[in-house]
Amino acid sequence: MRLLHTSDWHLGRAFHRVNMLGAQAGFIGHLVTTVREREVDAVVVSGDVYDRAVPPLAAVELFDDALHRLADLGVPTVMISGNHDSARRLGVGAGLIDRAGIHLRTEPSAVGTPVILRDSHGDVAFYGLPYLEPALVRDEFGVDGAGHEAVLGAAMDRVRADLATRAPGTRSVVLAHAFVTGGQASDSERDITVGGVAAVPAGVFDGVDYAALGHLHGCQTITERVRYSGSPLAYSFSEAGHRKSMWLIDLGADGSVTAERVDCPVPRPLARVRGTLDGLLADPGLDRHEEAWVEATLTDAVRPADPMARLAERFPHTLSLVFAPERAPDDPQVSYATRLAGRSDQQIARDFVTHVRGARPDERETAVLRDAFDTVRADAAVREVAR
Repeated sequence: MRLLHTSDWHLGRAFHRVNMLGAQAGFIGHLVTTVREREVDAVVVSGDVYDRAVPPLAAVELFDDALHRLADLGVPTVMISGNHDSARRLGVGAGLIDRAGIHLRTEPSAVGTPVILRDSHGDVAFYGLPYLEPALVRDEFGVDGAGHEAVLGAAMDRVRADLATRAPGTRSVVLAHAFVTGGQASDSERDITVGGVAAVPAGVFDGVDYAALGHLHGCQTITERVRYSGSPLAYSFSEAGHRKSMWLIDLGADGSVTAERVDCPVPRPLARVRGTLDGLLADPGLDRHEEAWVEATLTDAVRPADPMARLAERFPHTLSLVFAPERAPDDPQVSYATRLAGRSDQQIARDFVTHVRGARPDERETAVLRDAFDTVRADAAVREVAR
């Protein structure tokens, strides 16, 4: 069976105020063409269909168009909700459109109920694990821990239990939306850290033939059977080095996996340039970036006059301007943002306590901080679901 694995469409999202709907529509067209020309048997979409819980109408219309075009091909599609989606909204009408071969899986309680597709070698069971917010689903799965590993592990126990009841030789595919250990994150992904931990081990997916992952925006291989497709479009300059693609997966009669990357259309390349303003304007080596979307980091000791206007004369698609004067790390003028770069909210809170009090928080105080952040996350998730 040939599968096309994609995820993280983020329909409705902009890129530094640039409307991406046209590029997203171009990707949908490319997806449909790939399904037809490469004789795909099933499409899997591993979450974050939309960029937010209440997407703009244009994004909903594009999603509707995608569903109609996939249904017209007669190729089954299995998709799950991600942490950016409203599972309840995305799942509206799921029972009805299921009849058209579009299988939406947004209910945590249904993780052990597969979509069964067949080829000449027998059944393939597709299990959809929507994004599982630990604070909201721990009662459903009866776990004491409130972390991702506990709830995903319990969900996979249901998958394996159901798979054990299937006919011998039944192959299996799991769709999941999670941060798996070994994956490389980007700046454009929403933090899902719970209890100070964001990642779950790849071993949680043991026992299935292929795990089609979503959430991380870079296409990557965790193991031969556990892969991220990544987002089809770049949504931050941290993705400037990404090769945007989908996975074409051939699932053999014995459950073996053969994978091929299928490139996605690039609406405009990304470039990150760094140096003094005069240097960037004069460097002939940057000619290749003149039609790219540009993030420029200026290292001038003193902020130059009209930097954006001057950059735009050479790089008309400059979208982001960062000032990073080259100073020693202990220079008091090193920016607050620079000192915080790459640090989690909990690390920043611990450092603040240390700065104010002169001593780092002890284990009990660290636990209080961690619980406070987790409570805020859970409360935000509850409010979003209730909207």
